[in-house]
Amino acid sequence: MERAIFAGGCFWCTEAYFIEIDGVDDLNPGYIGGNVDNPTYEMICTGNTGHVEAIEIIYDSTKVSYLNLLEIFFDTHDPTQVDGQGNDIGSQYMSAIYYTNDRQKQDAANYIEKIFSNYTNPIITKLYSEKPFFIAEDYHKNYFKNNRGQPYCQIVIEPKYNGFISKYNSLLKK
Repeated sequence: MERAIFAGGCFWCTEAYFIEIDGVDDLNPGYIGGNVDNPTYEMICTGNTGHVEAIEIIYDSTKVSYLNLLEIFFDTHDPTQVDGQGNDIGSQYMSAIYYTNDRQKQDAANYIEKIFSNYTNPIITKLYSEKPFFIAEDYHKNYFKNNRGQPYCQIVIEPKYNGFISKYNSLLKK
């Protein structure tokens, strides 16, 4: 099993996509990159801890490649928006990849270079070496699946999720 760590805005959104991918064995929403040990959701929402909302993906690289994960990551969030995604604004929602080895770092840099011309604005996704990852409170795990009736899920996640399911059908768990 391998690990990938992506920060692409609200972790409820990013988790909803990646949990559906065949080869993703486990997925944890959490916090990374800050200056406080064991932060809480309330703490990071202030934007003062330096953490970002992120997901830790545990995956089987014989079923899904890191390049597949990068493609999904960039396709399911706006890598050109500074400190936010849509209406979720703040440094805790920045776009970042926390690579766990040199191959991931190089693959991510190469992928950004490959897709750079697809965007009108510059890609601002940051690449960082892995830092301590703090798993979020239990109620965040599988948030979309467990809270589909919640207005945020219906308005923000559901429309993008439906498009994702159609586009990436060949990579989904059967």
